[in-house]
Amino acid sequence: MYNYNQRRPSLFVVAFVLLGLVNINGYGLFANANANVEEAEQQQEEVVQQQQQQNETEPTAAGPKKKEKIEFPEHKWGTYYDPQNIFCGQYDCYKILGFDYETWGRSPPSKKELTQSYRTLSKTWHPDKNKDKGAKDRFLKINKAYEVLTDKKLRKEYDNMRERPDEYFYKYGSPTIYHYAPKSDTLFVVFVLLLAFNGFTWFAQKQRWQQIADRVVKDAVEGLKAGEGGSTESLELRKKAEAMLKEQKEKEGGSSSNGSEKASLKKSKMKMTKKEMREKENEELRPLIMELVKEINDFGAGFHQPTWRDLLVVRMAKWPMYVASGLVWQTKYLFRRLRKLELNDEERQVLTKRAVGPVAWEAASDADREEMLTRDLWVMDNLELWLEDQEIRQFSKGQQKRINRMRKKEGSKGSKND
Repeated sequence: MYNYNQRRPSLFVVAFVLLGLVNINGYGLFANANANVEEAEQQQEEVVQQQQQQNETEPTAAGPKKKEKIEFPEHKWGTYYDPQNIFCGQYDCYKILGFDYETWGRSPPSKKELTQSYRTLSKTWHPDKNKDKGAKDRFLKINKAYEVLTDKKLRKEYDNMRERPDEYFYKYGSPTIYHYAPKSDTLFVVFVLLLAFNGFTWFAQKQRWQQIADRVVKDAVEGLKAGEGGSTESLELRKKAEAMLKEQKEKEGGSSSNGSEKASLKKSKMKMTKKEMREKENEELRPLIMELVKEINDFGAGFHQPTWRDLLVVRMAKWPMYVASGLVWQTKYLFRRLRKLELNDEERQVLTKRAVGPVAWEAASDADREEMLTRDLWVMDNLELWLEDQEIRQFSKGQQKRINRMRKKEGSKGSKND
């Protein structure tokens, strides 16, 4: 007997297998069809691209063949040191015409070869045939290169200066001119400098006056006499200061009515030595002398308080006058010497002032100046004796007497020997 339940699973299995086979074959067919379509599309795209390329490179019935791009030649023109543009500027004239100076060896291009190259390049870059923006400039450079290389003299100079830029610099110079470009106004700078120099001359004159003033104050405070190095100014200041101090003490003494204070002052003075009393008096006189010295505006010999005449601008304005007057006086002096005339008073005064110096001349009194004029101090021996006398005057009277005695003895011995 046939068992239906046993055969049922096998029929399902067979049906499932058949369905699987059909699906697999169908998928494979579908995949193969898609692949064929993709290949066809790729081939069609390649054909279209090839046709487009042919259309761009080959002439068509619609119009002429497309123009090729022209390569700019500047990067092949080389370099040359020509800052003044005497030849071809920064480019090499040979390379502009298509020749290389480094490679032709002993056979440089002839004029015929240069002309052929020039004509070929002119056809390419002539402004009437080439509408490029830089065509005109390139044509001018090509023309300049042809002019230089076809001129024997210029070509020889061009070849020589290729390796000798120093000769180019010596003959044509350098285009670079160095100059300072001030950031500030020149007139303002000059004004500031003049102001600074004028201030310097003013303070320098002030310092000169202060130097003499300090020396006069020192001599006056110490009470130096004429024989001890004191000057007439210091002696006068000392006298004025002592008179002022005496008046102050009299006023103070008259105002103080207390007898005990006077007695105490006398006792303090009795305890002090003469030296201490002298030093105390000098210290009391110092501020008075310092105030009095300010009233002296001019010590002579150029040691005066600064004024507007001491400014540099004023002095510079006077320099031509000083130079001219000095030349005139010197010319007159030489002319009188050639005529062997005696010295006049003006000449004696100028020569004496030059010998002793302006400081000593201005500081001397009228009597001392008359003595100087009579001693002919422009003679060196007389000047040395005068200088010795000036040193002796600084000594005390006793020392001066001893020196004079020694001089007399030496003079008497010398006369006996003669």
